Amino acid sequence: MAEATTAGVWGALAEFTAPEKLLAACRGVREAGYKAFDAHSPFPVHGLERAMGLRRSLVPLFVLVLGLSGAAGGMLLQWWVATRAYPLVISGKPLFSWQAFVPIMFEVGVLGGALGAVSGFLILSRLPRHHHPLFGSAAFERASDDRFFLSVEAADPRFDREATLALLADLGASRVELVAAGDGAHGGGRSGVIGEERGEELR
Repeated sequence: MAEATTAGVWGALAEFTAPEKLLAACRGVREAGYKAFDAHSPFPVHGLERAMGLRRSLVPLFVLVLGLSGAAGGMLLQWWVATRAYPLVISGKPLFSWQAFVPIMFEVGVLGGALGAVSGFLILSRLPRHHHPLFGSAAFERASDDRFFLSVEAADPRFDREATLALLADLGASRVELVAAGDGAHGGGRSGVIGEERGEELR
């Protein structure tokens, strides 16, 4: 795709009136070969991740790694305190009485797992992000109310201004529009709608 055809364009946005239409559109976009697209819904839609072809979330891996690291770190710290820093013999017990250290090891493991879940979610979701080009679309405000949206980024190799809009309209969109690139988070750019069409007009 020539750079001139996507200059100043973040991507395309399509509006749907029902979750079933959004599911069908996601399947259609994926089957058309698009990779850089996302779905936006006011509530969870069952089967949406499969329709988009999303792989299994990596958040559980973050939880596992940080949880085990926390548990190991908690046990290691207690071993160091009991056998190296303050080696006190209490009631004739061994310096490393690991049975007494299990509760602390468990608690630190839980803490590590919780931190892994939060950090994994933020990293994989690319958050925090205080501004997004889609916020420039007035129609997108209904994404948290009663409308369903599908966005296709111009960075996708298959993106074409006319062909992508036509595909979204053919998939049942009630409205399609091009979204301007820009990041207004620091006041250095502008974002908004370049142009919009009713879905029926493109069919």
